[in-house]
Amino acid sequence: MADLIELVEVSASYGRIEALSGVSLKVSEGKVVALLGANGAGKSTTLNVISGIVPATKGDIRFRGKSIRRLGSDKIVGAGISQVPEGREVFRDMSVHENLLIGAQLRNDRAGIERDIEIMAGHFPVLSKRFKQMAGTMSGGEQQMLLIARALMARPKLLMLDEPSLGLSPLLVQQIFDIIVKLHREEKLTLLIVEQNAAVALAVSDYAYILENGEIAVEGRSADLAHDDSVRNAYLGT
Repeated sequence: MADLIELVEVSASYGRIEALSGVSLKVSEGKVVALLGANGAGKSTTLNVISGIVPATKGDIRFRGKSIRRLGSDKIVGAGISQVPEGREVFRDMSVHENLLIGAQLRNDRAGIERDIEIMAGHFPVLSKRFKQMAGTMSGGEQQMLLIARALMARPKLLMLDEPSLGLSPLLVQQIFDIIVKLHREEKLTLLIVEQNAAVALAVSDYAYILENGEIAVEGRSADLAHDDSVRNAYLGT
């Protein structure tokens, strides 16, 4: 199966602090890949480098075989990559419907946009009842669902999720990941998931990378890593 996204020896820095050092990873089309590690390991930076938010200082980023390293964030979204950021970054003073429209701002097919909003209502029934509600008044779980739906409005080929379970109750975490799995199966989405809940991430992914101090420490099939005691004890805290 062809690689949809590939990082080749990518490094990135915040000032003099190197956040990533020679990171190489790939996500094959139609697969779910998890990116795990402790706080500060470089997980979010990896997604931000792919999205063009943080510039890579070395290496290359290839999407469908073509370098996107020097593209702007809007061009990267237009190419087919959407990111759901950490931190519930909804437009709080705008309605649910307006937030969804912002996710489609690079599109000009009005009929298709409205059709996709109806599709999002099917995937996320709670949103369908709240189209006129201000996003900032919703619960954390509802805001997370809105963020995922907003990202999907761009019709991405690769959806990147940054800590989708952060701050949510176990019940909401299960609901969010049930939706993620459903989207993967029904929409044939390729997913790259950053997640501190290693057990959940390994359960839904095909392959996983573990970052440590900005470098890939371990990689392998998710099922193998989940049952490897040495990996679990050293990196996953389980």
